[in-house]
Order: sequence, then structure tokens, then C-alpha cells
Amino acid sequence: MTVVVNGEALEVVSGTTVSALLNQLGHNSSGAGIAVALNGEVVRRGAWPATELDEHDRIEVLGAAQGG
Repeated sequence: MTVVVNGEALEVVSGTTVSALLNQLGHNSSGAGIAVALNGEVVRRGAWPATELDEHDRIEVLGAAQGG
């Protein structure tokens, strides 16, 4: 199925969770320094393993940035 991650279409298998998607994208499984929004709503880190994606979901993965 197709989901949209940070504006780019991505093919994932049915039943993919937010955690599995992050692993597929190469992010640390702890989720340190990242926030995830699914269809415009923030997904709490504790819900990532149980939150399954659906066809055409829009996911934004945001990393913490340092600066000054």
C-alpha cells in the first residue's frame, strides 16, 4: 500500500506500524529526538508500536534541530 512520508510516496506492507515505518526509514527504534504526526495529529511515542498505517495516510517525521 502507499503512504506519504514527509511529502513523498512510499510503498509499505499492509499492517505496517509507525514503529516499523521508522525502522524502515533508518531511525533509532527508541525514537529519541523525533516526533511523528499521522494525518495531522501527533502520535505519542508509546502508541507507535500499536498504530497501524492505512492506505494514503500522511506521515510527518520531524527531527529535533539545534541552533542558536
